[in-house]
Amino acid sequence: MAQVQTLDISPVGRVEGDLDVRVDIEDGVVVNAWTSAELFRGFEIILRDKDPQAGLVVTPRACGICGASHLTCAAWALDTAWQAEVPRNAIIARNLGQLAESLQSLPRHHYGLFMIDMVNKNYKNSPYYEEAVKRWAPFTGTNYELGVTISGRPVEIYAMLGGQWPHSSYMVPGGVMCSPTLTDVTRSWSILEHFRSNWIEPMWLGCSLERYEEIQTYADFMAWLDEKPEHANSDLGMMWRMACDVGLDKYGKGLDKFISWGYLPHEDKYNKPTIEGRNAAVQMPSGVFDGATCSHQVMDQAVVREDTTHAWYEESGAPHPFDRTTNPISNNAQDFAGKYSWATAVMHAERGHLEAGPLARELVYGGNHMEDWQHRDGLVLDMYKNMGGASVLLRHFARMHEVKYIYRMMERCLREFKLSEPFYVKPKEQDGQGWGATEAIRGALCHWIDVKDGKIKNYQIIAPTTWNVGPRTGEEERGPIEEALIGTPIADAGDPVEVGHVARSYDSCLVCTVHAHDAKTGEELARFKTA
Repeated sequence: MAQVQTLDISPVGRVEGDLDVRVDIEDGVVVNAWTSAELFRGFEIILRDKDPQAGLVVTPRACGICGASHLTCAAWALDTAWQAEVPRNAIIARNLGQLAESLQSLPRHHYGLFMIDMVNKNYKNSPYYEEAVKRWAPFTGTNYELGVTISGRPVEIYAMLGGQWPHSSYMVPGGVMCSPTLTDVTRSWSILEHFRSNWIEPMWLGCSLERYEEIQTYADFMAWLDEKPEHANSDLGMMWRMACDVGLDKYGKGLDKFISWGYLPHEDKYNKPTIEGRNAAVQMPSGVFDGATCSHQVMDQAVVREDTTHAWYEESGAPHPFDRTTNPISNNAQDFAGKYSWATAVMHAERGHLEAGPLARELVYGGNHMEDWQHRDGLVLDMYKNMGGASVLLRHFARMHEVKYIYRMMERCLREFKLSEPFYVKPKEQDGQGWGATEAIRGALCHWIDVKDGKIKNYQIIAPTTWNVGPRTGEEERGPIEEALIGTPIADAGDPVEVGHVARSYDSCLVCTVHAHDAKTGEELARFKTA
């Protein structure tokens, strides 16, 4: 019988927070896995009994990368609780700010978090390795340098709206606290054009945006890849070819169940927002995709549950967020048979764990469950069917593919402004429950607020990484990353880069130093920087 080796990798990830991963390896393959969120922040406790608008200031600081997405959720949550009217210009300004933040995140994740693993020594025998080092080596790679540098341009648009990025609070109940001028709109167009002509087309895609938009199927994509050297040698083409060569299309499948809240409320369909009316009013549709049956359904916030069986909270059952108390326990020792994470197991009441993120969004966009005017894109779903399901490769490709519609939606926002019309309608403050949701670049994000006697009675946040790094449920179903790690080949236990591939394909929002040791012997296997 083969010996099982247990590795503790702490932390995994390169940005914000602490994620520990434990894997059992047998015959060079991961056979069991646990993900443990090691940082408690307690925003829900901080906001308790505060003024209802405190969430507009506090929650954007939950993340230094996705602050606009948190602000979006906080504003919509109060809009629904206070039954506000939101002018069309304000909806456009909110959407534009969030899109700008998402656009800057694409190159930052690609170059700063994901592709630098492709220069790992484990891949030195790949025919693409020399080119990978030239392009993607941290700090010195040609494409790394340009990509990280140019990523700051889109948030210049956000700063024009919010006065600063990150941590602006320009979105408020009833609208926004800005009034863009024609000069602002013109400058925003200029920034977009610069981003497109200096990075998206020459480096990211190797072709015009219009040519890339012609790709509709997996067969179309493979034909595009071979059509011109510029396509094959673009960052997208190079990523695809090298990822296939080193096997990233062979592991990282996961649970095969996916969630998207949808986002970008339509400026003419959500002016008087309600919780119940949101799904029918967003341009990017919400949904749940079941890979086992290739079926779609709309996602309803009422079915969300948070299971704390394996999380460090003194709470029982799996309540809806409106019914949670957020009562952390003081003893947070890891017990992998008991409680081992600060993340709850976020789940669908009927379907259990769901994966969030760009792959989830793209699989949802391939369905037929949405209105005719909502966004539809079947490319990634067709790839999913032809490639045998999810993988590290497909998860990252879905993220890269999103540049197409993010850019186009930003153009649409700039065209739709009617600068002489209002950006704000003062709402009437009142008690009530509200909910705001969006898609941060990392996936499904939502805020729940319960206002009573003019104060926050309860505030709950479920972030994309909470969906993905959650521990096992009370039914012992593994969390999304835990399940995706099963079957991962580990070539070198002293440098388990493959674990990093899986975690970073989810863009888990975590920090930067990897320290690996054998949990049974205590022997340190490696200690090294991952940039």
